Amino acid sequence: MELDDFTSALAQADFFRICDDEQRRLLAFASERRSFASGDVIYKRGDRADGAFVLLSGEVSAGDSEGSAGFKPQRISERGAVLGEMALFLDKPRRTSLRAATDVDLLFVPRSAIAKLMRQFPGLAERAARRIEDEMSSYLGAMERFRDGR
Repeated sequence: MELDDFTSALAQADFFRICDDEQRRLLAFASERRSFASGDVIYKRGDRADGAFVLLSGEVSAGDSEGSAGFKPQRISERGAVLGEMALFLDKPRRTSLRAATDVDLLFVPRSAIAKLMRQFPGLAERAARRIEDEMSSYLGAMERFRDGR
């Protein structure tokens, strides 16, 4: 039953819509459930990032309040929300911190699992690249409006 729950959560996750049902099932098999109590730190800014998390249940708080007066972290409670998505592709330190705002269950998707899947299914790598390009274009377009004074 747990594998079906994981597959279902990946199907709800916007990013993993680039995968077909079988690819999501393979990722679910390679992933693991991680549970955290309210207040637990899931990861800190600067930690090594070796994969992403998918929210199964509960609420998390994302952000980094260190050195930011009045900073209010973003709260995320939507099942299927992908947390730390770029860690699926980049071996870079985490840019934010993530804490359990309530008791949470997360699905940890290791970078090694998505890399293996992309080697097996080159079309998946193309879809991932296209999705990232589209998102970056959207961000750059938004920045252009500020630069142009609009």
